[in-house]
Amino acid sequence: MSADQRFFDFLKRQIGLDVASVGPAIIERAVRQRCTALNMADHDQYWQWLNRSQDEQQALIESVIVPETWFFRYPESFVTLGRLARERLTAQSSPRVLRILSLPCSTGEEPYSIAMAMFDAGFAAHQFKVDALDVSPLSVQRAQRAVYGKNSFRGQSIEFRERYFTLEEDGYQLRARVREQVTFHVGNLLDPALMANQPAYDFVFCRNLLIYFDLKTQKQALDVLKRMTRTEGVLFIGPAEGSLLNGLGMRSINAPQSFAFCHSQEPPLAVMPALVERKPQARPFAPLTAPASRPFIARPQTKTLTRPAAQPPAPTLDEPAQLLEKIATLANEGNSREARAACELSLQRHGPQAQVFYWLGLLSDVEGQTAQAQAFYRKALYLEPQHAQALAQLAALLASLGDVAGAQRLQARAARNERSVQSERKQ
Repeated sequence: MSADQRFFDFLKRQIGLDVASVGPAIIERAVRQRCTALNMADHDQYWQWLNRSQDEQQALIESVIVPETWFFRYPESFVTLGRLARERLTAQSSPRVLRILSLPCSTGEEPYSIAMAMFDAGFAAHQFKVDALDVSPLSVQRAQRAVYGKNSFRGQSIEFRERYFTLEEDGYQLRARVREQVTFHVGNLLDPALMANQPAYDFVFCRNLLIYFDLKTQKQALDVLKRMTRTEGVLFIGPAEGSLLNGLGMRSINAPQSFAFCHSQEPPLAVMPALVERKPQARPFAPLTAPASRPFIARPQTKTLTRPAAQPPAPTLDEPAQLLEKIATLANEGNSREARAACELSLQRHGPQAQVFYWLGLLSDVEGQTAQAQAFYRKALYLEPQHAQALAQLAALLASLGDVAGAQRLQARAARNERSVQSERKQ
């Protein structure tokens, strides 16, 4: 066993992190940083200290996880939350407080977005409560402080900032009305006793997390999530996670671009049957090279309403690198049509490129077009056999479709490539 393998196994035990999902280099860099910070002579000395110090165990976890979040990420899901919450309230035989959970909550942008969305939907403070949980005490402390920089406000519509924030010297301070709706906790989703004595939640947000787990850990995490979601409740996930949930006893409610699932075989509320006619344009998640929220997610299902839409303007960028940057920006902001148009433009101007085919695969993947997604991922791998992102996404797709052997072959291929890269770096 290499020295590094010990740290890979430690993080797998502690937070369920699958090293293949982020790459060994990220973990190795974190270990080096902690060794330097503590003036440790080598990995062996650091390993001994790590096993004796709970504070250092948390410090290593903090060094590995990379928060990447902002307010109203995937905005359609918050609109869906408001609509379902109103219907849930109307359907109740006796009034009760609606319970909502956000995990991992990172630095607070998601749970505070939930609270703002509920206010915008017409709810009074006494009608709902939000719990927020994260494995990182440092992130929870930042969330409780509720002061945010410009990076937390992205997308085309940030008018909510004027309603709910006050500009201070060190950033935008969230107003007390919203802060008071959210209660923060430190905890680990992989803890089987997590909130075991608490009532289940009407709505649970757990997004961009399960992709950092292997299949066994994904199932373990989903067991906890299903337990914490009421039978008639709704679980909101990341855009790349839907197929996994479909294979484990949950079904999409077919709310466009919301990535929302329920336990039952029937839509949770009367509004849902009107939303099952056509395929959605789903919103992609952040690239695997920039983990979203933290290392703690498969693919939403089909069908949506038709909406007249103007043709997206064609990008005017000329250089391949600039177009790729534009594609990534459009995709991560949820502008799927524009991102796909930019991909097509790049292929027309610059010919086949592995990264462009990868993005086309991901865009198809989150729209539920699995056959098309496979074809694009394989094109990327034909051009660049060791394209790490395409390998990871195709492996996840095959696993969700039941092709475990195919997924394992791709994972082994990715692992061999990573070892080769590491060996070259050491030379």
